[in-house]
Amino acid sequence: MKQKTWPGRQYRQSTFKFWLSSEADFRQLRSSDGDFSTLPSDILTKIAASFTLPHLQAASLVCKSWSEGLRPLREALLFLKWGKRFKHGRGGVRPNLDKALDSFLKGAVRGSTLAMVDAGLLYWEMGKKDKAIALYKKAAVLGDPSGQCNLGLSYLQAEPSKQKEAVKWLFQASKSGHVRAQYQLALCLHQGCGFDRHLHEAARWYLKAAEGGYVRAMYRVALCYSVGEGLAQSHRQARKWMKRAADRGHSKAQYEHGLGLFSEGEKLKAVVYLELATHAGETAAVHVKNVILQQLPATSRDHVMNLANNWRALPSL
Repeated sequence: MKQKTWPGRQYRQSTFKFWLSSEADFRQLRSSDGDFSTLPSDILTKIAASFTLPHLQAASLVCKSWSEGLRPLREALLFLKWGKRFKHGRGGVRPNLDKALDSFLKGAVRGSTLAMVDAGLLYWEMGKKDKAIALYKKAAVLGDPSGQCNLGLSYLQAEPSKQKEAVKWLFQASKSGHVRAQYQLALCLHQGCGFDRHLHEAARWYLKAAEGGYVRAMYRVALCYSVGEGLAQSHRQARKWMKRAADRGHSKAQYEHGLGLFSEGEKLKAVVYLELATHAGETAAVHVKNVILQQLPATSRDHVMNLANNWRALPSL
């Protein structure tokens, strides 16, 4: 007897399409004719491998066979949770990297790409780069954007001969909206990692990462607009993106934005950003800041230094 989906848990096929790693998987889903209980277990686990807990809980409610088939992944996320506790010393436990790694690996064995990536990170920190890369690759093949990004970065750092392979994985992660991958892909295109430079494509990916909140990309976008590299030159856009990066704590952007404000006669604002850059280690900002301070009355100097001391960066990635 054909198993029925649970009452009130009918899902449209389009809801799941973005979870599938290939069109072949989506055709397999369509062939089930709306009865998700007939979906093969290997396709189901591939779909859910990179799920966070809320998505996994929702998927487990689709039908009984999914609830049973996804049990290993639900267990994996429990191991992942404990791994993070042991790694960071949270939830009443002491930091213990060995126990953290053991928990992550148990989650990885049960199919969670999130656990694979975290286990890979620990292996990388331990200097076991081959094991880290193996786990990143497994997660990447299953469609995990963080795994794809980390695999690409690992190839660039540990296996320079695989630059084209690195760019391929960074591109896959970038298409999924992974902002760090978008920034790293832009750097590769800008610098030419094993191929000719592509400035327009680099600027396009810088801009995507910047719009996604990645502060380093904001600074790069400002530079591109400033000199007209890959983007039409626009001092207005350059200033906008430089300020966004500066307001989110990018020290070089704080220095550059401070210089820009000084050139426009905005001495008080300039000192604030130059002081922030100084605190962050930008030694070039010190001289300019001191020159401006000498031109200000004592009350203004006290005011701007107080503003700098109480400044807080905006959230960023």
